Amino acid sequence: LHSPMYFLLSHLAFSDISLSSVTVPKMLTNMQTRQQSIPYVGCIAQVYCFLLFGGLDNFLLAVMAYDRYVAVCHPLHYTTIMREGLCVLLVAGSWMLSCGSALLHTLLLVRLSFCADNTISHFFCDLAALLKLSCSDTSLNELVIFTEAGMLFFLPLGVVLGSYVRIGTIILRVPSMKGLYKAFSTCGSHLFVVSLYYGTLSSVYFFSSSWDAKDITASVMYTVITPMLNPLIYSLR
Repeated sequence: LHSPMYFLLSHLAFSDISLSSVTVPKMLTNMQTRQQSIPYVGCIAQVYCFLLFGGLDNFLLAVMAYDRYVAVCHPLHYTTIMREGLCVLLVAGSWMLSCGSALLHTLLLVRLSFCADNTISHFFCDLAALLKLSCSDTSLNELVIFTEAGMLFFLPLGVVLGSYVRIGTIILRVPSMKGLYKAFSTCGSHLFVVSLYYGTLSSVYFFSSSWDAKDITASVMYTVITPMLNPLIYSLR
């Protein structure tokens, strides 16, 4: 339990619980009371916490992909490469980058004004949905989203894809059933979680121009279903 993978899993589990706790309790309260409202301060806090733990999930999945790459491609040097100091540094860096990114977007959001129609077509205060409600100029917010947030999304995704491309290349060099089984047992659970998380996230924020029932369902997948499935998926190993 003191191996790097379980150290990273503990932080991913905390991040998943926190991410679900940001949206699910309020959603269930609204469903129970039939009063679908949230105060302004609560909405801003929800945006910050959602961006924080969503970004943290993103970075932790990339760090775990690098850990799997080292385990498969450099097994003899695994303990020296993935030493405790490096793991702590990678996790601390993930927390700092996530906190900084969430704070930046939140500060840019609070400077905006919201006029008459304050109905959010979502089950939580999503940044993109809030920008559409603002009657102020949101060009700076959109510029930051497309540059900083886009970079922080695609950089971890590139690490994940690069790690698994390299793992696949190594496996194909020795095409044995034993090797395939060992690689799948090592990377299968993480690869499934990554596919589910990035697949639903991309369908909402990159392949859709307006919020509809399909996008809200996909949002439920990566904010509720994926964090709930993570402990089950990883325990299958």
